[in-house]
Amino acid sequence: MSSKPAQNSTDPMEMAQSGAFRRFLDVVERLGNLLPHPITLFAIFCAAIILISGIAGFFDLSVADPRPEGAAGRSADGVITVFSLLSAEGLRMMVSNMVTNFTGFAPLGTVLVALLGVGVAERSGMISAALRGLVMGASPRLVTFIVVLAGILSNTASELGYVVLVPLAALTFHSLGRHPLAGLAAAFAGVSGGYSANLLLGTVDPLLSGITESAAHIIDPSYTVGPEANWWFMMTSTFVVASLATFVTEKIVEPKLGKYDESEAADDVEHDEMQHLTAQEKRGLKAAGLTILGLSALLALTVVPEWGPLRHPETGMVAGSPFLRGIVAFIFFFFAIPGFVYGKVVGTMKTDRDVIDAMSHAMSTMGMYIVLVFFASQFVAYFSWTNLGAITAVLGANFLNSIGLDGPLLFILFIMVCAFINLMVGSASAQWAVTAPIFVPMLMLVGYAPETIQAAYRIGDSVTNIITPMMSYFGLILAVACRYKKDLGIGTLVATMLPYSIVLFIGWTILFVLYVFVLGMPVGPGSPTYYTPGG
Repeated sequence: MSSKPAQNSTDPMEMAQSGAFRRFLDVVERLGNLLPHPITLFAIFCAAIILISGIAGFFDLSVADPRPEGAAGRSADGVITVFSLLSAEGLRMMVSNMVTNFTGFAPLGTVLVALLGVGVAERSGMISAALRGLVMGASPRLVTFIVVLAGILSNTASELGYVVLVPLAALTFHSLGRHPLAGLAAAFAGVSGGYSANLLLGTVDPLLSGITESAAHIIDPSYTVGPEANWWFMMTSTFVVASLATFVTEKIVEPKLGKYDESEAADDVEHDEMQHLTAQEKRGLKAAGLTILGLSALLALTVVPEWGPLRHPETGMVAGSPFLRGIVAFIFFFFAIPGFVYGKVVGTMKTDRDVIDAMSHAMSTMGMYIVLVFFASQFVAYFSWTNLGAITAVLGANFLNSIGLDGPLLFILFIMVCAFINLMVGSASAQWAVTAPIFVPMLMLVGYAPETIQAAYRIGDSVTNIITPMMSYFGLILAVACRYKKDLGIGTLVATMLPYSIVLFIGWTILFVLYVFVLGMPVGPGSPTYYTPGG
């Protein structure tokens, strides 16, 4: 009786159970678990900056200021020296600026204002209904692509994609006779692996741009970075990420999963039912859509004509105009007004009190974020005051110049570093608040604009979200997956998502290189690729 010879499988699902890969996952999980809470982490960083500045100040650490004479922020004597916070003046600065550090932190106000509008659209049920309509209305042939695309678009509403779309995608695939875990993986890849891509601007855009702007001020105090800084690149990324994740789902993940065995499911799965849109919800979405068209027409009247009041008052151009500087206000109105109209039609919102409650509920979910911002804002301010950020940037830029590292290779390595850090620090805002004061000034001195640097960071911050247990919603995804495969573990889930991370990293990075370095296209409206001091 003959049998096939044993073969060494390179399939990611089996790799997850093999020694080397399993040990790698264990190391990542242990390292992540060793890290304190991000808020505690920032408090520790603040203390560390104070101590390091005192030591560096004692030894008179300094570097030559690379900025040209007359440039904003350049030191008078052409030398950047460390300012010690372990001094009387340092103590006075920390005490007297603690409140303004917090209230003046750029991401705070912009994120909260945007979330007020998103909260109305979410609480009225408009976003949930739109996602369900998009996924359930897709043809079976396009359902995978639509699921991933819906996941990417759901990022405008923060955690809604994790809570609503991922379970819905698993249920949709199950109802179509496909493996539910394939649907879950596709949605998870869109929501989390494609976190930064989108056709619309969402709450993540003002959050990241505010941190980037603060970091850019270490080199150029007058530099501004708007929420729209990466819009063009992220719109392009949306279709590339959706196509790549669809390919992985249908050609790699689903064939490996095979035919679904109903006996593997938990007991309550059979009671799930598809919640199709009701006639009233369809009317509500139609009314909301018409409202969005009306708002778009009104906005166009303020921008398209040469006399448009939201054009730049001096140049008459869109670049640098109130239109671009007011993107957060438009996010607020384009979610709040259609959301209220939808709620009126379906009956979830009847009076102004319902709108107020929706906004209040949205703010109530931001308590942890506000505390995080308090400590992050102190850290960013301390890093700037001490000149440690500028000195680190100069030393890093000199090192990069000395080894000749520049162009695409520099950004590929930068994306890899961000992707690795993301394995242990899953919060986009927490990770960027720590790394931006180092990398943004450093790469600015090499010659790249903050907008380009931020676009590259967003790739690294997204592609490893789906394989790290440190991601805040990883436990929720695992719980949903266990309903369809009751003995599923972390290793299996990570191994299922690993092909997405690999393919998205390679494909998205290639897109970045082609977009920025080959085609020379701006990553957003008015966003330069290269930094010009004083420009």
